[in-house]
Amino acid sequence: MYKRIFKYFTYLVLVTMSFTSGAALRQYVAKVEDSNWQLQDENRLQCTLSHSLPSYGTAMFTSFASKQLNMEFELDMLRLPKTYGMAAVYSVPPKWMPGQVQRAIADMTIRKQYNGDLPEQAAWTMLSELEKGFWPTIYYQDWYNRYDRISVGLNASNFAQPYAQFAECVANLLPFSFEDIAYTVLTYQFNSTVLTKYSQKRLTMIGEYLKEDTDLELILLDGYTDSYGSRSVNKQISIRRATEIKDFFSSMGVSPERIDVTGHGERRHISPNTNDSTRTKNRRVVIRMSKP
Repeated sequence: MYKRIFKYFTYLVLVTMSFTSGAALRQYVAKVEDSNWQLQDENRLQCTLSHSLPSYGTAMFTSFASKQLNMEFELDMLRLPKTYGMAAVYSVPPKWMPGQVQRAIADMTIRKQYNGDLPEQAAWTMLSELEKGFWPTIYYQDWYNRYDRISVGLNASNFAQPYAQFAECVANLLPFSFEDIAYTVLTYQFNSTVLTKYSQKRLTMIGEYLKEDTDLELILLDGYTDSYGSRSVNKQISIRRATEIKDFFSSMGVSPERIDVTGHGERRHISPNTNDSTRTKNRRVVIRMSKP
């Protein structure tokens, strides 16, 4: 174990020495006057803060609608890696911060033919270092020229205002994702098309999502009832329940052609019909949504 730790420490020291020496180092970083941070995908489903890297690609920080706070960093490269390897990510002080030292942030795995990326903790650390004026910089061995090493720097100039907008966008993301609502069961009050209180909240959640994303491939609505009453009446009630949900989705902007309604009546019970509490589970509309 101690040998592994020593080897890893030696690797970091050698990497740092080789990169800071400046020998055979190709650098990609925006000039101070050209540093361009932009907020993209500004909605309640996704927020992306991007930074252009001249002749290299784009650095992107992204957060998605979810039950949990999340953040990821992606390095969108014009020339994808040709091999596998490891990059070192440091927080580097600009030249106008004398006395400050660079700090290690994380190691980035380089995968063949894939963009580089980092998980939540490293992404947040990079953002906080940028907020303080430091330049997160990625160092690695060039996969196209074995004599060169690469340095990719994120310039903190002109960062503050776009980052404030990005933080506001992240705070406004929906507290659930598409996967949380893609399969939903709505239940109903007895002998009516009125949803239970819990199902009303679920339908409101789906409505909030559809306001932001109407690009659904297909929505399947299956209506069911309990066995109380005649089969023909139950069949019509199940169709009415599913049709009302379809009308609601259409009002949110979903094309009616993408919504399929089926009324099953009192068939396919999922709970006994012996009392009202168990019959409630059978009075339902099952929603199944899919995206391209």
